[in-house]
Amino acid sequence: MAVADIQNPLQGETTCGTLLQKLQEIWDEVGESDKERDKMLLQIDQECLDVYKRKVEQADKSRAKLLQSLSDAKLELSSLLSALGEKSFSEFPEKASGTIKEQLAAIAPALEQLWKQKEQRVKEFFDVQSEIQKICGEISGSLNLSENPVVDESHLSVEKLDEYHCQLQELQKEKSDRLHKVLEFVSTVHDLCAVLGIDFFATVTEVHPSLNDATGVQSKSISNDTLSKLAKMVLALKEDKKQRLHKLQELATQLIDLWNLMDTPSEERSLFDHVTCNISASVDEVTVPGALALDLIEQAEVEVERLDQLKASKMKEIAFKKQSELEEIFSHAHIEVDPDAARDKIMALIDSGNVEPAELLDDMDDQIAKAKEEVLSRKEILDKVEKWMLACEEESWLEDYNRDDNRYNASRGAHLNLKRAEKARILVNKIPALVDTLIAKTRAWEEDRGISFIYDGVPLLAMLDEYTMLRHEREEEKRRSRDQKKFHEQQSTDQETITNPRPSPVRPVGTKKAAGPRANGAANGTPSSRRLSLNQNGSRSVNKDGRRDSMRPMTPVKYDAISKEDSASHFSGTEPVSSSP
Repeated sequence: MAVADIQNPLQGETTCGTLLQKLQEIWDEVGESDKERDKMLLQIDQECLDVYKRKVEQADKSRAKLLQSLSDAKLELSSLLSALGEKSFSEFPEKASGTIKEQLAAIAPALEQLWKQKEQRVKEFFDVQSEIQKICGEISGSLNLSENPVVDESHLSVEKLDEYHCQLQELQKEKSDRLHKVLEFVSTVHDLCAVLGIDFFATVTEVHPSLNDATGVQSKSISNDTLSKLAKMVLALKEDKKQRLHKLQELATQLIDLWNLMDTPSEERSLFDHVTCNISASVDEVTVPGALALDLIEQAEVEVERLDQLKASKMKEIAFKKQSELEEIFSHAHIEVDPDAARDKIMALIDSGNVEPAELLDDMDDQIAKAKEEVLSRKEILDKVEKWMLACEEESWLEDYNRDDNRYNASRGAHLNLKRAEKARILVNKIPALVDTLIAKTRAWEEDRGISFIYDGVPLLAMLDEYTMLRHEREEEKRRSRDQKKFHEQQSTDQETITNPRPSPVRPVGTKKAAGPRANGAANGTPSSRRLSLNQNGSRSVNKDGRRDSMRPMTPVKYDAISKEDSASHFSGTEPVSSSP
Protein backbone atom coordinates (compact mmCIF):
# COMPACT_ATOMS: atom_id res chain seq x y z
CA MET A 1 0.00 0.00 0.00
CA ALA A 2 2.81 2.34 0.90
CA VAL A 3 4.51 1.68 -2.42
CA ALA A 4 1.35 2.35 -4.24
CA ASP A 5 0.94 5.66 -2.39
CA ILE A 6 4.39 6.65 -3.28
CA GLN A 7 3.84 5.94 -7.00
CA ASN A 8 0.65 7.82 -7.10
CA PRO A 9 2.31 11.18 -7.12
CA LEU A 10 4.42 9.94 -9.99
CA GLN A 11 1.31 9.40 -11.92
CA GLY A 12 0.71 13.16 -11.81
CA GLU A 13 2.95 15.99 -12.88
CA THR A 14 6.61 15.32 -12.07
CA THR A 15 8.52 18.32 -10.70
CA CYS A 16 11.76 18.88 -8.82
CA GLY A 17 9.77 19.23 -5.59
CA THR A 18 7.87 16.01 -6.04
CA LEU A 19 11.09 14.19 -6.91
CA LEU A 20 12.84 15.67 -3.86
CA GLN A 21 9.93 14.66 -1.67
CA LYS A 22 10.05 11.15 -3.11
CA LEU A 23 13.80 11.10 -2.47
CA GLN A 24 13.23 12.19 1.17
CA GLU A 25 10.74 9.43 1.64
CA ILE A 26 13.16 6.89 0.22
CA TRP A 27 15.92 8.20 2.45
CA ASP A 28 13.66 8.06 5.46
CA GLU A 29 12.66 4.56 4.63
CA VAL A 30 16.25 3.49 4.04
CA GLY A 31 17.52 5.46 6.92
CA GLU A 32 20.18 7.52 5.23
CA SER A 33 22.18 9.80 7.40
CA ASP A 34 21.96 13.50 7.14
CA LYS A 35 25.50 13.68 5.90
CA GLU A 36 24.79 11.36 3.06
CA ARG A 37 21.66 13.16 2.39
CA ASP A 38 23.49 16.57 2.24
CA LYS A 39 26.14 15.02 0.06
CA MET A 40 23.57 13.60 -2.32
CA LEU A 41 21.68 16.89 -2.48
CA LEU A 42 24.88 18.81 -3.18
CA GLN A 43 25.67 16.42 -6.00
CA ILE A 44 22.17 16.90 -7.40
CA ASP A 45 22.61 20.72 -7.30
CA GLN A 46 25.96 20.48 -9.12
CA GLU A 47 24.53 18.26 -11.84
CA CYS A 48 21.61 20.67 -12.31
CA LEU A 49 24.04 23.60 -12.57
CA ASP A 50 26.07 21.78 -15.23
CA VAL A 51 22.96 21.19 -17.27
CA TYR A 52 22.02 24.88 -17.07
CA LYS A 53 25.52 25.89 -18.06
CA ARG A 54 25.47 23.66 -21.13
CA LYS A 55 22.12 25.05 -22.16
CA VAL A 56 23.28 28.62 -21.69
CA GLU A 57 26.39 27.98 -23.76
CA GLN A 58 24.36 26.43 -26.51
CA ALA A 59 21.98 29.36 -26.47
CA ASP A 60 24.85 31.82 -26.59
CA LYS A 61 26.40 30.09 -29.57
CA SER A 62 23.09 30.09 -31.36
CA ARG A 63 22.70 33.81 -30.71
CA ALA A 64 26.21 34.49 -32.01
CA LYS A 65 25.46 32.63 -35.21
CA LEU A 66 22.26 34.58 -35.68
CA LEU A 67 24.06 37.86 -35.08
CA GLN A 68 26.73 36.89 -37.62
CA SER A 69 24.05 35.95 -40.12
CA LEU A 70 22.35 39.27 -39.51
CA SER A 71 25.63 41.11 -39.91
CA ASP A 72 26.44 39.23 -43.11
CA ALA A 73 22.99 39.95 -44.45
CA LYS A 74 23.34 43.63 -43.66
CA LEU A 75 26.81 43.71 -45.28
CA GLU A 76 25.49 41.89 -48.32
CA LEU A 77 22.60 44.32 -48.50
CA SER A 78 24.98 47.25 -48.33
CA SER A 79 27.22 45.69 -51.00
CA LEU A 80 24.30 45.10 -53.33
CA LEU A 81 23.00 48.61 -52.83
CA SER A 82 26.48 49.98 -53.57
CA ALA A 83 26.92 47.85 -56.68
CA LEU A 84 23.49 48.82 -57.96
CA GLY A 85 24.14 52.46 -57.15
CA GLU A 86 21.29 52.63 -54.65
CA LYS A 87 21.68 54.64 -51.45
CA SER A 88 18.93 52.76 -49.63
CA PHE A 89 16.28 50.13 -50.11
CA SER A 90 12.76 51.40 -49.61
CA GLU A 91 11.38 48.07 -48.38
CA PHE A 92 14.02 47.70 -45.65
CA PRO A 93 14.40 50.44 -43.04
CA GLU A 94 17.89 51.60 -42.19
CA LYS A 95 17.25 51.12 -38.38
CA ALA A 96 15.55 47.76 -37.92
CA SER A 97 13.92 46.78 -34.56
CA GLY A 98 12.80 43.51 -32.97
CA THR A 99 14.58 40.26 -32.16
CA ILE A 100 17.43 38.89 -34.19
CA LYS A 101 15.26 36.38 -35.91
CA GLU A 102 12.68 39.07 -36.68
CA GLN A 103 15.41 41.23 -38.20
CA LEU A 104 16.69 38.28 -40.25
CA ALA A 105 13.19 37.53 -41.43
CA ALA A 106 12.75 41.16 -42.43
CA ILE A 107 16.03 41.44 -44.39
CA ALA A 108 15.73 38.16 -46.34
CA PRO A 109 13.08 39.36 -48.90
CA ALA A 110 15.11 42.54 -49.55
CA LEU A 111 18.22 40.49 -50.26
CA GLU A 112 16.31 38.18 -52.54
CA GLN A 113 14.87 41.12 -54.50
CA LEU A 114 18.23 42.86 -54.75
CA TRP A 115 19.84 39.67 -56.02
CA LYS A 116 17.24 39.42 -58.76
CA GLN A 117 17.78 43.07 -59.62
CA LYS A 118 21.53 42.50 -59.76
CA GLU A 119 21.16 39.53 -62.07
CA GLN A 120 18.95 41.60 -64.38
CA ARG A 121 21.41 44.48 -64.27
CA VAL A 122 24.34 42.19 -65.04
CA LYS A 123 22.45 40.85 -68.05
CA GLU A 124 21.78 44.39 -69.28
CA PHE A 125 25.42 45.33 -68.87
CA PHE A 126 26.47 42.18 -70.69
CA ASP A 127 24.14 42.87 -73.62
CA VAL A 128 25.18 46.50 -74.10
CA GLN A 129 28.87 45.72 -73.67
CA SER A 130 28.57 42.85 -76.14
CA GLU A 131 26.98 45.17 -78.70
CA ILE A 132 29.67 47.81 -78.10
CA GLN A 133 32.38 45.21 -78.47
CA LYS A 134 30.80 43.95 -81.69
CA ILE A 135 30.52 47.40 -83.30
CA CYS A 136 34.04 48.34 -82.22
CA GLY A 137 35.26 45.13 -83.80
CA GLU A 138 33.39 45.92 -87.03
CA ILE A 139 34.91 49.39 -87.16
CA SER A 140 38.42 48.21 -86.41
CA GLY A 141 38.05 45.19 -88.66
CA SER A 142 39.08 42.74 -85.94
CA LEU A 143 35.75 41.30 -84.83
CA ASN A 144 36.09 38.22 -82.54
CA LEU A 145 32.72 36.80 -81.50
CA SER A 146 34.28 34.09 -79.32
CA GLU A 147 35.38 36.59 -76.68
CA ASN A 148 32.65 37.68 -74.29
CA PRO A 149 32.86 41.00 -72.48
CA VAL A 150 33.68 40.96 -68.73
CA VAL A 151 31.05 42.70 -66.61
CA ASP A 152 32.30 44.51 -63.52
CA GLU A 153 29.67 43.43 -60.98
CA SER A 154 30.87 46.03 -58.48
CA HIS A 155 29.68 48.86 -60.75
CA LEU A 156 26.16 48.14 -61.87
CA SER A 157 24.63 51.54 -61.36
CA VAL A 158 22.03 53.01 -63.66
CA GLU A 159 24.37 55.91 -64.42
CA LYS A 160 27.06 53.50 -65.57
CA LEU A 161 24.52 51.63 -67.67
CA ASP A 162 23.37 54.92 -69.21
CA GLU A 163 26.97 55.73 -70.07
CA TYR A 164 27.25 52.43 -71.89
CA HIS A 165 23.96 53.10 -73.67
CA CYS A 166 25.20 56.55 -74.79
CA GLN A 167 28.42 55.00 -76.02
CA LEU A 168 26.41 52.35 -77.85
CA GLN A 169 24.20 55.00 -79.49
CA GLU A 170 27.25 56.91 -80.70
CA LEU A 171 28.75 53.73 -82.09
CA GLN A 172 25.45 52.80 -83.74
CA LYS A 173 25.31 56.25 -85.35
CA GLU A 174 28.89 55.90 -86.52
CA LYS A 175 28.07 52.45 -87.85
CA SER A 176 25.05 53.85 -89.68
CA ASP A 177 27.17 56.64 -91.18
CA ARG A 178 29.87 54.22 -92.20
CA LEU A 179 27.33 51.84 -93.67
CA HIS A 180 25.83 54.72 -95.63
CA LYS A 181 29.30 55.64 -96.93
CA VAL A 182 30.01 52.03 -97.83
CA LEU A 183 26.71 51.77 -99.74
CA GLU A 184 27.44 55.04 -101.52
CA PHE A 185 30.89 53.83 -102.50
CA VAL A 186 29.49 50.49 -103.64
CA SER A 187 26.80 52.26 -105.69
CA THR A 188 29.43 54.54 -107.27
CA VAL A 189 31.63 51.55 -108.04
CA HIS A 190 28.63 49.80 -109.60
CA ASP A 191 27.85 52.79 -111.84
CA LEU A 192 31.48 53.25 -112.86
CA CYS A 193 31.90 49.54 -113.59
CA ALA A 194 28.75 49.64 -115.71
CA VAL A 195 30.01 52.60 -117.77
CA LEU A 196 33.50 51.09 -118.12
CA GLY A 197 32.18 47.60 -118.90
CA ILE A 198 33.96 46.02 -115.90
CA ASP A 199 32.67 43.07 -113.81
CA PHE A 200 31.21 44.74 -110.73
CA PHE A 201 31.16 41.72 -108.40
CA ALA A 202 34.74 40.75 -109.17
CA THR A 203 35.84 44.34 -108.62
CA VAL A 204 33.99 45.08 -105.38
CA THR A 205 34.77 41.77 -103.72
CA GLU A 206 38.47 42.54 -104.10
CA VAL A 207 37.91 45.09 -101.34
CA HIS A 208 35.91 42.77 -99.05
CA PRO A 209 33.85 39.63 -99.70
CA SER A 210 30.86 41.00 -97.77
CA LEU A 211 30.26 43.80 -100.30
CA ASN A 212 28.44 41.68 -102.86
CA ASP A 213 24.67 41.73 -103.16
CA ALA A 214 24.27 38.29 -101.58
CA THR A 215 25.25 39.70 -98.18
CA GLY A 216 22.70 41.59 -96.10
CA VAL A 217 23.13 45.32 -95.62
CA GLN A 218 23.87 45.04 -91.89
CA SER A 219 26.52 42.39 -92.54
CA LYS A 220 28.64 44.48 -94.88
CA SER A 221 32.12 45.47 -93.74
CA ILE A 222 32.37 49.02 -92.39
CA SER A 223 35.97 48.92 -91.22
CA ASN A 224 38.46 51.70 -91.77
CA ASP A 225 40.38 49.51 -94.16
CA THR A 226 37.27 48.81 -96.23
CA LEU A 227 36.35 52.48 -96.46
CA SER A 228 39.90 53.40 -97.42
CA LYS A 229 40.08 50.75 -100.13
CA LEU A 230 36.67 51.72 -101.50
CA ALA A 231 37.68 55.40 -101.67
CA LYS A 232 40.88 54.51 -103.52
CA MET A 233 38.97 52.23 -105.87
CA VAL A 234 36.44 54.98 -106.69
CA LEU A 235 39.26 57.43 -107.42
CA ALA A 236 41.02 54.87 -109.62
CA LEU A 237 37.82 54.09 -111.54
CA LYS A 238 37.03 57.80 -111.99
CA GLU A 239 40.53 58.44 -113.33
CA ASP A 240 40.15 55.46 -115.65
CA LYS A 241 36.78 56.83 -116.79
CA LYS A 242 38.30 60.26 -117.41
CA GLN A 243 41.16 58.82 -119.47
CA ARG A 244 38.86 56.57 -121.47
CA LEU A 245 36.48 59.45 -122.18
CA HIS A 246 39.37 61.63 -123.32
CA LYS A 247 40.61 58.84 -125.57
CA LEU A 248 37.11 58.22 -126.95
CA GLN A 249 36.56 61.93 -127.60
CA GLU A 250 39.85 62.12 -129.49
CA LEU A 251 38.80 59.13 -131.59
CA ALA A 252 35.35 60.65 -132.16
CA THR A 253 36.95 63.91 -133.33
CA GLN A 254 39.21 62.00 -135.68
CA LEU A 255 36.26 60.02 -137.00
CA ILE A 256 34.22 63.16 -137.70
CA ASP A 257 37.18 64.85 -139.41
CA LEU A 258 37.80 61.81 -141.56
CA TRP A 259 34.10 61.45 -142.37
CA ASN A 260 33.92 65.09 -143.39
CA LEU A 261 37.03 64.76 -145.52
CA MET A 262 35.74 61.73 -147.37
CA ASP A 263 32.03 62.67 -147.41
CA THR A 264 31.09 59.51 -145.58
CA PRO A 265 27.32 58.86 -145.86
CA SER A 266 25.15 59.28 -142.79
CA GLU A 267 24.25 55.59 -142.77
CA GLU A 268 27.88 54.63 -142.22
CA ARG A 269 28.35 57.37 -139.64
CA SER A 270 25.32 56.21 -137.66
CA LEU A 271 27.13 52.96 -136.89
CA PHE A 272 29.36 54.95 -134.54
CA ASP A 273 26.73 57.19 -132.95
CA HIS A 274 27.53 55.55 -129.61
CA VAL A 275 31.06 56.92 -130.00
CA THR A 276 30.37 60.43 -131.31
CA CYS A 277 27.44 61.10 -128.97
CA ASN A 278 29.87 61.80 -126.12
CA ILE A 279 32.27 64.03 -128.07
CA SER A 280 31.44 67.10 -125.98
CA ALA A 281 30.16 65.39 -122.82
CA SER A 282 31.76 65.92 -119.44
CA VAL A 283 32.90 63.01 -117.27
CA ASP A 284 29.82 63.20 -115.04
CA GLU A 285 27.44 63.30 -118.02
CA VAL A 286 28.51 59.89 -119.34
CA THR A 287 26.28 57.38 -117.51
CA VAL A 288 25.17 54.92 -120.20
CA PRO A 289 26.30 51.36 -119.38
CA GLY A 290 29.15 50.24 -121.61
CA ALA A 291 29.69 53.74 -123.03
CA LEU A 292 33.41 53.58 -122.22
CA ALA A 293 34.05 49.86 -122.55
CA LEU A 294 37.45 48.80 -123.84
CA ASP A 295 36.00 46.88 -126.76
CA LEU A 296 34.11 49.99 -127.87
CA ILE A 297 37.31 52.08 -127.76
CA GLU A 298 39.18 49.38 -129.64
CA GLN A 299 36.40 49.33 -132.23
CA ALA A 300 36.73 53.09 -132.70
CA GLU A 301 40.54 52.79 -132.97
CA VAL A 302 40.19 50.13 -135.68
CA GLU A 303 37.77 52.35 -137.58
CA VAL A 304 40.08 55.37 -137.34
CA GLU A 305 42.99 53.27 -138.57
CA ARG A 306 40.87 51.98 -141.47
CA LEU A 307 39.79 55.50 -142.43
CA ASP A 308 43.39 56.72 -142.18
CA GLN A 309 44.43 54.09 -144.69
CA LEU A 310 41.47 54.99 -146.87
CA LYS A 311 42.38 58.65 -146.56
CA ALA A 312 45.88 57.95 -147.86
CA SER A 313 44.39 56.35 -150.96
CA LYS A 314 42.03 59.30 -151.43
CA MET A 315 44.64 61.94 -150.74
CA LYS A 316 44.27 63.67 -154.11
CA GLU A 317 40.52 63.86 -153.79
CA ILE A 318 40.79 65.22 -150.25
CA ALA A 319 43.49 67.73 -151.18
CA PHE A 320 41.44 68.99 -154.12
CA LYS A 321 38.46 69.31 -151.82
CA LYS A 322 40.47 71.45 -149.45
CA GLN A 323 41.77 73.46 -152.39
CA SER A 324 38.17 74.03 -153.49
CA GLU A 325 37.35 75.18 -149.97
CA LEU A 326 40.32 77.56 -150.11
CA GLU A 327 39.24 78.89 -153.50
CA GLU A 328 35.71 79.37 -152.20
CA ILE A 329 37.06 81.44 -149.30
CA PHE A 330 39.16 83.54 -151.73
CA SER A 331 36.15 83.96 -154.00
CA HIS A 332 34.02 85.35 -151.16
CA ALA A 333 36.89 87.69 -150.28
CA HIS A 334 37.25 88.74 -153.98
CA ILE A 335 40.86 87.53 -154.08
CA GLU A 336 41.89 86.07 -157.42
CA VAL A 337 44.08 82.98 -157.55
CA ASP A 338 45.12 80.59 -160.28
CA PRO A 339 43.29 77.34 -159.37
CA ASP A 340 44.84 75.33 -162.21
CA ALA A 341 48.40 76.12 -161.12
CA ALA A 342 47.56 75.31 -157.49
CA ARG A 343 46.03 71.97 -158.42
CA ASP A 344 48.98 71.10 -160.65
CA LYS A 345 51.34 71.84 -157.78
CA ILE A 346 49.29 69.63 -155.41
CA MET A 347 49.36 66.81 -157.94
CA ALA A 348 53.11 67.15 -158.32
CA LEU A 349 53.67 67.08 -154.54
CA ILE A 350 51.52 63.98 -154.06
CA ASP A 351 53.03 62.13 -157.01
CA SER A 352 56.58 62.93 -155.99
CA GLY A 353 56.13 61.43 -152.54
CA ASN A 354 58.40 64.10 -151.03
CA VAL A 355 55.70 65.26 -148.66
CA GLU A 356 53.68 63.27 -146.19
CA PRO A 357 49.93 63.31 -146.89
CA ALA A 358 49.19 64.39 -143.34
CA GLU A 359 51.69 67.26 -143.61
CA LEU A 360 50.15 68.42 -146.87
CA LEU A 361 46.67 68.42 -145.38
CA ASP A 362 47.89 70.19 -142.26
CA ASP A 363 49.57 72.82 -144.44
CA MET A 364 46.35 73.31 -146.39
CA ASP A 365 44.41 73.56 -143.14
CA ASP A 366 46.82 76.29 -142.05
CA GLN A 367 46.24 78.08 -145.34
CA ILE A 368 42.48 77.82 -144.88
CA ALA A 369 42.78 79.21 -141.37
CA LYS A 370 44.94 82.11 -142.59
CA ALA A 371 42.55 82.72 -145.48
CA LYS A 372 39.66 82.97 -143.03
CA GLU A 373 41.66 85.47 -140.99
CA GLU A 374 42.31 87.44 -144.18
CA VAL A 375 38.60 87.39 -145.01
CA LEU A 376 37.83 88.67 -141.54
CA SER A 377 40.29 91.53 -141.92
CA ARG A 378 38.73 92.51 -145.31
CA LYS A 379 35.11 92.11 -144.18
CA GLU A 380 34.45 95.72 -143.18
CA ILE A 381 35.87 97.10 -146.42
CA LEU A 382 34.07 94.49 -148.55
CA ASP A 383 30.76 95.34 -146.85
CA LYS A 384 31.23 98.99 -147.77
CA VAL A 385 32.22 98.04 -151.33
CA GLU A 386 28.95 96.12 -151.55
CA LYS A 387 27.03 99.18 -150.34
CA TRP A 388 28.89 101.37 -152.83
CA MET A 389 28.04 99.12 -155.76
CA LEU A 390 24.42 98.85 -154.72
CA ALA A 391 24.30 102.64 -154.51
CA CYS A 392 25.82 102.86 -158.01
CA GLU A 393 23.12 100.55 -159.32
CA GLU A 394 20.46 102.74 -157.77
CA GLU A 395 22.15 105.79 -159.27
CA SER A 396 22.07 104.21 -162.73
CA TRP A 397 18.43 103.23 -162.28
CA LEU A 398 17.57 106.75 -161.10
CA GLU A 399 19.11 108.32 -164.22
CA ASP A 400 17.15 105.92 -166.42
CA TYR A 401 14.04 106.79 -164.45
CA ASN A 402 14.65 110.55 -164.84
CA ARG A 403 15.02 110.18 -168.63
CA ASP A 404 11.66 108.43 -168.82
CA ASP A 405 9.09 111.02 -170.07
CA ASN A 406 6.21 108.83 -168.90
CA ARG A 407 7.39 108.39 -165.36
CA TYR A 408 4.60 110.56 -163.95
CA ASN A 409 1.80 108.87 -165.87
CA ALA A 410 -0.76 107.01 -163.82
CA SER A 411 0.46 103.68 -165.03
CA ARG A 412 0.53 100.50 -163.04
CA GLY A 413 3.39 100.47 -160.58
CA ALA A 414 4.23 104.15 -161.06
CA HIS A 415 3.81 104.87 -157.35
CA LEU A 416 6.27 102.11 -156.50
CA ASN A 417 8.85 103.56 -158.88
CA LEU A 418 8.25 106.97 -157.36
CA LYS A 419 8.98 105.65 -153.87
CA ARG A 420 12.05 103.86 -155.15
CA ALA A 421 13.24 107.07 -156.79
CA GLU A 422 12.90 108.94 -153.51
CA LYS A 423 14.94 106.33 -151.68
CA ALA A 424 17.45 106.20 -154.55
CA ARG A 425 18.04 109.96 -154.37
CA ILE A 426 18.77 109.68 -150.65
CA LEU A 427 21.15 106.81 -151.28
CA VAL A 428 22.88 108.55 -154.21
CA ASN A 429 23.47 111.61 -152.08
CA LYS A 430 25.40 109.40 -149.65
CA ILE A 431 27.75 108.02 -152.34
CA PRO A 432 30.47 110.71 -152.02
CA ALA A 433 30.69 110.23 -148.27
CA LEU A 434 30.66 106.47 -148.71
CA VAL A 435 33.47 106.61 -151.26
CA ASP A 436 35.53 108.89 -149.01
CA THR A 437 35.07 106.53 -146.06
CA LEU A 438 35.96 103.56 -148.24
CA ILE A 439 39.12 105.26 -149.48
CA ALA A 440 40.18 106.15 -145.93
CA LYS A 441 39.61 102.63 -144.61
CA THR A 442 41.37 101.07 -147.59
CA ARG A 443 44.39 103.28 -147.15
CA ALA A 444 44.50 102.51 -143.43
CA TRP A 445 44.29 98.80 -144.22
CA GLU A 446 47.13 99.06 -146.75
CA GLU A 447 49.32 101.11 -144.38
CA ASP A 448 48.75 98.57 -141.63
CA ARG A 449 49.80 95.62 -143.82
CA GLY A 450 52.16 97.30 -146.27
CA ILE A 451 50.37 95.83 -149.31
CA SER A 452 47.67 96.94 -151.72
CA PHE A 453 44.04 95.96 -151.22
CA ILE A 454 43.31 93.90 -154.34
CA TYR A 455 39.67 93.39 -155.30
CA ASP A 456 39.22 90.68 -157.93
CA GLY A 457 42.73 91.35 -159.24
CA VAL A 458 42.38 95.15 -159.26
CA PRO A 459 43.65 97.59 -156.61
CA LEU A 460 40.58 98.92 -154.86
CA LEU A 461 42.00 102.44 -154.56
CA ALA A 462 42.49 102.51 -158.33
CA MET A 463 38.83 101.54 -158.80
CA LEU A 464 37.73 104.24 -156.40
CA ASP A 465 39.94 106.89 -158.01
CA GLU A 466 38.65 105.86 -161.44
CA TYR A 467 35.07 106.05 -160.20
CA THR A 468 35.66 109.46 -158.59
CA MET A 469 37.17 110.82 -161.82
CA LEU A 470 34.36 109.43 -163.97
CA ARG A 471 31.75 110.78 -161.60
CA HIS A 472 33.39 114.18 -161.72
CA GLU A 473 33.48 114.07 -165.54
CA ARG A 474 29.86 112.97 -165.61
CA GLU A 475 28.82 115.83 -163.34
CA GLU A 476 30.73 118.29 -165.53
CA GLU A 477 29.07 116.88 -168.64
CA LYS A 478 25.66 117.19 -167.00
CA ARG A 479 26.41 120.77 -166.06
CA ARG A 480 27.51 121.63 -169.60
CA SER A 481 24.44 119.92 -170.98
CA ARG A 482 22.19 121.95 -168.71
CA ASP A 483 23.97 125.18 -169.65
CA GLN A 484 23.73 124.36 -173.35
CA LYS A 485 20.04 123.56 -173.02
CA LYS A 486 19.39 126.81 -171.23
CA PHE A 487 21.33 128.66 -173.92
CA HIS A 488 19.28 127.07 -176.72
CA GLU A 489 16.02 127.81 -174.87
CA GLN A 490 17.08 131.42 -174.36
CA GLN A 491 17.94 131.78 -178.06
CA SER A 492 14.56 130.32 -179.00
CA THR A 493 12.81 132.75 -176.67
CA ASP A 494 14.70 135.75 -178.05
CA GLN A 495 13.95 134.67 -181.62
CA GLU A 496 10.24 134.39 -180.86
CA THR A 497 10.27 137.81 -179.24
CA ILE A 498 11.84 139.38 -182.30
CA THR A 499 9.47 137.60 -184.67
CA ASN A 500 6.30 138.14 -182.60
CA PRO A 501 6.46 141.20 -180.32
CA ARG A 502 3.23 140.26 -178.61
CA PRO A 503 3.73 138.47 -175.35
CA SER A 504 3.24 134.78 -175.65
CA PRO A 505 3.35 132.13 -172.97
CA VAL A 506 6.70 130.48 -172.70
CA ARG A 507 6.56 126.80 -173.42
CA PRO A 508 7.11 124.93 -170.15
CA VAL A 509 10.01 122.68 -170.00
CA GLY A 510 8.29 119.41 -169.19
CA THR A 511 10.71 116.97 -170.63
CA LYS A 512 14.40 116.57 -170.96
CA LYS A 513 15.86 116.30 -174.37
CA ALA A 514 18.25 113.49 -174.92
CA ALA A 515 21.82 114.60 -174.73
CA GLY A 516 24.16 114.14 -177.62
CA PRO A 517 26.33 111.11 -178.11
CA ARG A 518 29.04 112.57 -176.03
CA ALA A 519 26.74 113.24 -173.11
CA ASN A 520 25.18 109.84 -173.30
CA GLY A 521 28.54 108.28 -173.46
CA ALA A 522 29.65 110.13 -170.35
CA ALA A 523 26.47 109.33 -168.50
CA ASN A 524 26.19 105.66 -169.34
CA GLY A 525 29.72 104.49 -169.17
CA THR A 526 33.36 105.32 -169.44
CA PRO A 527 35.23 106.58 -172.45
CA SER A 528 36.59 104.00 -174.83
CA SER A 529 40.04 104.60 -173.50
CA ARG A 530 39.11 103.05 -170.15
CA ARG A 531 37.56 99.67 -169.13
CA LEU A 532 35.43 99.44 -166.01
CA SER A 533 32.71 97.09 -164.98
CA LEU A 534 30.64 100.01 -163.74
CA ASN A 535 28.09 100.32 -166.55
CA GLN A 536 26.03 103.47 -166.32
CA ASN A 537 27.46 105.26 -163.31
CA GLY A 538 29.15 102.27 -161.72
CA SER A 539 26.43 99.59 -161.83
CA ARG A 540 27.39 95.94 -161.88
CA SER A 541 27.57 94.32 -165.31
CA VAL A 542 25.22 91.49 -166.24
CA ASN A 543 26.47 88.43 -168.05
CA LYS A 544 24.73 86.59 -170.84
CA ASP A 545 22.83 84.43 -168.36
CA GLY A 546 21.16 87.49 -166.89
CA ARG A 547 23.12 87.31 -163.61
CA ARG A 548 25.48 89.80 -162.11
CA ASP A 549 29.06 88.78 -162.50
CA SER A 550 31.81 90.24 -160.32
CA MET A 551 30.81 93.06 -157.99
CA ARG A 552 33.84 95.14 -158.91
CA PRO A 553 35.06 97.55 -161.52
CA MET A 554 37.13 95.96 -164.25
CA THR A 555 40.83 96.60 -164.43
CA PRO A 556 41.73 99.99 -165.87
CA VAL A 557 44.20 99.92 -168.76
CA LYS A 558 47.06 101.15 -166.66
CA TYR A 559 46.58 98.24 -164.20
CA ASP A 560 46.48 95.46 -166.81
CA ALA A 561 50.05 94.63 -165.90
CA ILE A 562 48.83 92.92 -162.71
CA SER A 563 48.23 89.43 -164.02
CA LYS A 564 46.43 86.54 -162.42
CA GLU A 565 49.69 84.66 -162.24
CA ASP A 566 51.18 87.34 -159.99
CA SER A 567 48.13 87.28 -157.75
CA ALA A 568 48.05 83.49 -157.64
CA SER A 569 51.67 83.34 -156.57
CA HIS A 570 50.54 84.66 -153.19
CA PHE A 571 47.47 82.46 -152.79
CA SER A 572 48.41 79.14 -154.36
CA GLY A 573 47.40 75.94 -152.66
CA THR A 574 50.79 75.56 -150.97
CA GLU A 575 51.80 79.09 -149.90
CA PRO A 576 50.69 80.97 -146.76
CA VAL A 577 47.78 83.31 -147.36
CA SER A 578 49.17 86.11 -145.25
CA SER A 579 51.83 86.96 -147.87
CA SER A 580 49.27 88.85 -149.99
CA PRO A 581 45.75 90.22 -149.51
